[in-house]
Amino acid sequence: MNKAPLYYQNSSYFEFNRTQWSKICNSVEILSTSEIDTLKKVDNNVSLKEILDIYLPLSQLLNIYIHSHLRHQANISQFFKISNRRNPPYIIGITGSVAAGKSTIARILQILLSHRYKQRSVELVTTDGFLYSNKILKKRKLMKKKGFPQSYDNQSLLKFISHIKAGYKVSVPIYSHLIYDIVQNNNRVISQPDILLLEGLNILQTNNSIKNRKNLFISDFIDFSIYVDAPQYLLQNWYVERFLQFYQDSFTNPNSYFHNYTNLSIKEARMLANQTWIKINGINLKKNILPTRERANLILSKINDHSVNKVRIRK
Repeated sequence: MNKAPLYYQNSSYFEFNRTQWSKICNSVEILSTSEIDTLKKVDNNVSLKEILDIYLPLSQLLNIYIHSHLRHQANISQFFKISNRRNPPYIIGITGSVAAGKSTIARILQILLSHRYKQRSVELVTTDGFLYSNKILKKRKLMKKKGFPQSYDNQSLLKFISHIKAGYKVSVPIYSHLIYDIVQNNNRVISQPDILLLEGLNILQTNNSIKNRKNLFISDFIDFSIYVDAPQYLLQNWYVERFLQFYQDSFTNPNSYFHNYTNLSIKEARMLANQTWIKINGINLKKNILPTRERANLILSKINDHSVNKVRIRK
């Protein structure tokens, strides 16, 4: 028999261990062979069992929130006697440290939610597209602060998310990890999605540098937020592992911003990755990202093999 979720009197969250969470839904959801194949290809670090135990129940939970959102919108339309009103999209924010696996989780949830809502559009946008261009960052001496609050064009990001919520068709800049910069003149058009997954380091931050004249924050437009958590030593290890993978793969591309790094030895590359974490990403995590964790609706806690061992959800 499954134990009830752990309850802490002084906490605003219910807590489930892995076994409790994986058993929380009694119904078995049937995924097609092609959907399973697509899920398997998302990330080698995430097994199909992990997807079925952790992310499928999460998609089912999100379904409850989305249906509640739709009922609420229907009641609003009825109250104000508005016919043919298009519902604003349900926005799910996914945040956490560099190397925590945010992008992978966002992609998995997009696939699972698209499976559940076949007649609805499920879009995925990353806030990387709203980083200032390298030209601007260099001019402002912010290249070593990329990912910090001041490195984002937060006014454009706020305009994007408010326009999405209002039902407008919007254009989104594209960020390339290969060239480590915004791709010029190659925006992506997002047209009235039913569900939007917004993934990024900064979506729950409330720094003074990310508000506009109306004192609005990105989180004001997010309906449900997820924080991907892990011990800081693991995040550093994962960052170094990812850096070394890029060093052996994408950095070898002559178009890569980091192509010159291939001249380094593997030992030098590892040292550079650790120093980058210590001097940049680790500081950003402690100062700007980690303080937003308790603002999230749900926290996924990971262990060394990238699996989730604990889920906390706001009461």
